[in-house]
Amino acid sequence: MHKRRVVVTGYGAVTPIGIGVNNYWNALVNGQNGVDLITKFDASNFDTKFAAEVKNFNPSDYFEKKSIKRTDPFTQYALVSAQEAIECSNINLDKVDKERFGVIFGSGIGGMEALQSEHFKYFQYKNPGQISPFFIPMMIADLAAGQISIKYGLKGPNYATTSACATASHAIADAFMIIQRGSADVMICGGSEAAIAEMSIGGFNAMKALSTWNDRYKEASRPFDKDRNGFVMGEGAGTLILEELNHAKNRGANILAELAGIGLTADAYHITAPAPGGEGAVRSMKIAIEDAGLSVNDINHINAHGTSTPYNDVNETIAIKTLFGDHAYKIVVNSTKSMTGHLLGAAGGIEAIATILAIQNQLVPPTINLTNPDPECDLNYSPLKPTPLNIYAAISNTFGFGGHNASLLFKKFEE
Repeated sequence: MHKRRVVVTGYGAVTPIGIGVNNYWNALVNGQNGVDLITKFDASNFDTKFAAEVKNFNPSDYFEKKSIKRTDPFTQYALVSAQEAIECSNINLDKVDKERFGVIFGSGIGGMEALQSEHFKYFQYKNPGQISPFFIPMMIADLAAGQISIKYGLKGPNYATTSACATASHAIADAFMIIQRGSADVMICGGSEAAIAEMSIGGFNAMKALSTWNDRYKEASRPFDKDRNGFVMGEGAGTLILEELNHAKNRGANILAELAGIGLTADAYHITAPAPGGEGAVRSMKIAIEDAGLSVNDINHINAHGTSTPYNDVNETIAIKTLFGDHAYKIVVNSTKSMTGHLLGAAGGIEAIATILAIQNQLVPPTINLTNPDPECDLNYSPLKPTPLNIYAAISNTFGFGGHNASLLFKKFEE
């Protein structure tokens, strides 16, 4: 059966290093560090006192006062990034068939801020009458997808994915499959997260997952570095517009890249630790390459999951070497999390955008803070400065707690 081809015609980003795709890309290329002390709550009692917050995001620049009170920040980030993606795509919403235009938009956690504040309110007053009628729609993880669909009147497939750090990549993969099978022509997809809150930081601290370098927080997100000691939490949203190729061409769309293959696997091993040797990651990358009809030698850039945790970075490196063999040393790998922190359910969204931009600009952003390389991590990670590279096809990896692996393969668009 002839597969329908799927292309990217729009993107939008809200990140700790810039709001808007241009600001985000300029910050990536310049090695800008998005990590700072937490301002969203008093973190003085916490083992980790820093994170990568979105800066200069004023909801009143985008929303009416009433709707700000009725939406959690994760939904606000999603709506702002979706709006940029739609504007970027130049799609005429009055002319498109909205019954064939869908939304799959995920969040790893959903409305953590809403959950906390309403929970605190109840325990302060011991009165269920104090709970907001908007609490549930602010909290549940599918409401970003729902709100985007309502705002633009999009009536195609509409739901959320939740698979921890692989959430946004799964949303993009699902959207890809829905277009391929002919159930939609256009999809908005991605992920959003706003989990820099007491319960999240406290919870990740309890499981010893976060870096605790409070005296050196600017250096704390250091993927593939020997001194790494945990990830740094980030927040934000990343959105792609995927479109069936002929639909895009017929409306004269500017095609940014082609999403040519996806690989989805499970470790079936442990709730938080990756499978030994990155076995699940090997298979997800391999499946994505086969799905795209390419060979391992066609890939020369990987936007790594690269979390700056002791386990992930070694396992991902082993996985790349296992699959690519000697060619692994010709691949430029990088971790944009060194700058943005780890956006959990939104990571795959902003990292897919970074991968597409790397292809467009033929430039791999740096992995910052990589000053003391781990001898077990011996690939080219574009350390400290960007690497010019002739990129034809690239993979974006995301791996989530629960053993969820997703690899997205983007390539330069050719007729």
